[in-house]
Amino acid sequence: MNKAFVREAEEGADEDDEVPGLPPLPAGARNYLTPAGYSRLREELMTLLDVERPKVVETVSWAAKNGDRSENGDYLYGKKRLREIDRRIRFLSKRLDIAEVADPALHHGSSQVFFGATVTYANAQGEERTITIKGIDEADSLQGEVSWVAPIARALLKAHEGDEVALVTPGGVERIEVVAVRYPAPAADQAKR
Repeated sequence: MNKAFVREAEEGADEDDEVPGLPPLPAGARNYLTPAGYSRLREELMTLLDVERPKVVETVSWAAKNGDRSENGDYLYGKKRLREIDRRIRFLSKRLDIAEVADPALHHGSSQVFFGATVTYANAQGEERTITIKGIDEADSLQGEVSWVAPIARALLKAHEGDEVALVTPGGVERIEVVAVRYPAPAADQAKR
């Protein structure tokens, strides 16, 4: 195979800033994040820029001085790691540039479901589940967090406690009832404003 095609494919891979497994933002949608989620992504970006990338650049520079680069593991791994870091930096920068921070504490005491709500709902069999609606970049299903674009979140948004909503699933339409809606309490410094 011609090296030009291999190079082009490798360079094209660097251009792909999407993270596998992470759903893309819906067209024209905002990138909603909680204040904590925004802080975590910003902290990750700053760590990559200020700590990790300089370390890897130093390693690659040192390895490049050691002669033959084709069999130099430190050099090859370092260059690969540098591409991964740069891809993540581009991704985080783009997502943070379009981020809209929505503080769920502003809805504290409300019984209506908005972004950032922790919702307990029951299905027709009476089984209860609790989820927290978060941003695409911060939701962690292992912690009971779902993205605001997830079907369950879309079904629940704007509902009130006691409302019954339709959830479209692969197995058909399921009726679920909103049992409870909670929001985090406002921070002490915000309450004083």
